[in-house]
Amino acid sequence: MKIKRILVATFALALGVNTLFAQKTKPLFPDMPGMVSYTFRKSLAKDPAATLDTLQKLGIKDMEFSSLFGKTAAELRKLLDERGIKCSSFGVQYPDALNKTKEVGENAKALGAKFVRVAWIPHKGPFTLEMAQQTVADFNKIGKQLKEEFGLTFCYHNHGYEFEKHEDGTLMDYLIQKTDPKYVSFEIDLLWTFFPGADPAALIAKYPKRFKLMHMKDLKKGVAGNMSGGTPVENDVALGTGQLDIPGILKSAKKSSIEHYYIEDESPSYATQVPQTIAYLKSLTY
Repeated sequence: MKIKRILVATFALALGVNTLFAQKTKPLFPDMPGMVSYTFRKSLAKDPAATLDTLQKLGIKDMEFSSLFGKTAAELRKLLDERGIKCSSFGVQYPDALNKTKEVGENAKALGAKFVRVAWIPHKGPFTLEMAQQTVADFNKIGKQLKEEFGLTFCYHNHGYEFEKHEDGTLMDYLIQKTDPKYVSFEIDLLWTFFPGADPAALIAKYPKRFKLMHMKDLKKGVAGNMSGGTPVENDVALGTGQLDIPGILKSAKKSSIEHYYIEDESPSYATQVPQTIAYLKSLTY
């Protein structure tokens, strides 16, 4: 009996160790990420079909387009369908979203997108409360029309300048809290959250139901941030080689409502950095 108890205890211990090992080696990011068209903007402008062939070979099956690259939405959709790639999000300029909402909605539907995204609020100087208030009104209007007429979800992509201090938080908090969650969601850009001094993982955890999309990008080591919303494109580096805690952010994101994760690499070195980023994401475990 004593030997049997020892064997059972040994087996249980081994099982616990194996379980623990299995847990530690579980992929943190098991799915292939999507891609923002802006990463391949120059190539797409010259030859959309050949560029989509390249993306297909990389394994990309999900994209966010910020331009139609000289094509109609239907023409671009055909190129995507032929390669088994979908467009889940369509990015447009603020004035178009506000003044050409119907056209934007029609293009997004033609592309097969479920989201419409704006990534910049036109402004001069520091972003102010008055600007934020007007933005909230505009976003609620845009989002309501896109949802009711087209069944689309409107998202705002932060760009850094929104993190000006306001009361006990920032104007980014104001935008999130004052927009109607029925009509307005958000796309978190990791670099443009970190650059002005915020913590991407903490922001996602603070508003777990408001973020639907993510731009995954990393900031070159040694680069100091600010509230400008701008930095040289050379400061975009492959994920895992910069300043951001990518594993910590992704762990926070897993508990949120984020549906689509896109690589965005604005640097001229994207051809070598994008494969690095994909390999890095595949290597992450928890």
